[in-house]
Amino acid sequence: MPTDPGAPAPPKPSIWRAFAQPAAGTMALLGFSSGLPFLLVAGTLAYWLKENGIKLADITMIASAGMTYAFKFLWAPLLDHWRLPGFARLGQRRGWLLFAQLCVAAGLLAMALLTPAQLVPFVAATLLVAFFGATQDVAIDAYRIEIAPVEAQGALVATYALGYRIGLLLAGAVALILADHLPWRVVYLVMAAAMAVPLATTLLAREPDVLRARPASWRAAMRESVLDPFADFFRRYGAPAAGVILLFILLFKIPEQATIGGIMSPFYRDMQFSKTEIGAITKIYGVWIGIVGVFIGGAAVARWGAWRSLGATAVLCGCSNLLYLTLIPHPGNVAVLTLVISAENLTLGMLGPPAVAFLSMLVNRQHTATQYALLSSLVNLPGKLLGFFAGGIATAAGYAGYFALTVVALIPAMLLYALLWRRMRATEQTGT
Repeated sequence: MPTDPGAPAPPKPSIWRAFAQPAAGTMALLGFSSGLPFLLVAGTLAYWLKENGIKLADITMIASAGMTYAFKFLWAPLLDHWRLPGFARLGQRRGWLLFAQLCVAAGLLAMALLTPAQLVPFVAATLLVAFFGATQDVAIDAYRIEIAPVEAQGALVATYALGYRIGLLLAGAVALILADHLPWRVVYLVMAAAMAVPLATTLLAREPDVLRARPASWRAAMRESVLDPFADFFRRYGAPAAGVILLFILLFKIPEQATIGGIMSPFYRDMQFSKTEIGAITKIYGVWIGIVGVFIGGAAVARWGAWRSLGATAVLCGCSNLLYLTLIPHPGNVAVLTLVISAENLTLGMLGPPAVAFLSMLVNRQHTATQYALLSSLVNLPGKLLGFFAGGIATAAGYAGYFALTVVALIPAMLLYALLWRRMRATEQTGT
């Protein structure tokens, strides 16, 4: 249908409207719910185990319960296609979310009551928290995608990230400070009580308006929940385009993932920075700079859309790795480290909302939880593999060579980006 040349131009998307939508506040509180249990079954838990005389080998094994999060796509189909008895009246998303949050709170309460003195049931309670912490993450991602259109996703990711960081601070720094003055079991009771906030949020939140087809038989249900999420993606985009999209997903975050693995700690130490300097600049200051970046990225998605914002922020984030080269001739220089971390964390934060909004626009809302869990696992996989071999690469090529290689990975990703430009812009505008 031709456009009337005399008609006024459509208004530009409003950044304020994107951040002022009620769902933005909801996502901040649900982000808190996601961040809270993560450290309580990992880093924070390790301190409690250490103080109870648990052997180091056992500590690392028990505190690896967080690995459950890496496999959440395996049970994600349940959240798309099975309604929980007793929770179905809340809807598909809120029902699963409330159930998962109740289980996280119950698991934290059980950890507090059992303590490591009863190690076997204590470990079982820890695994319960980890499993349902991962389950609530699946439910929250699906809820976010279904509650708002693609252009609003950047703002929702930004407020979610803020809540997530507050949850991590409570479960990390605040829990450790409390543990200096209170028994660990009391600390975990406080953490369990803190889950009351997201529980109330879920009860008061609005269920997304998504109509789901109900399978006619058990066989049809298995096909729709296990096979169809994969087949649907290729069916909607066609095999050639789907293959290019998946290859782009595998490549575009390699530069980011390459600098958040185990290579960085030895690099900082080899650059003659103290543990205090590293912790203060990269773990405290850097986190809040990253939050600023997330809100900038969210505003970019609200104004320019996911696809255009993704291209710009992927290039900025990838090229920021070259700033690490400036540390090599300035070992121990805190000012240079602060500058590098400022740029790296700011651009890394900016990439987050466009990346999440891009993945969100690819999913079919009949399979939201399953497809998003799979795509978000794929986007981080190559970086994880690179991190596994990072030490060997840095040994052979030097730190300078390693950081340069991470930026080179941008070239094929951006070529694919250009190839997908018209198709993704059409997908973004039409939703198909």
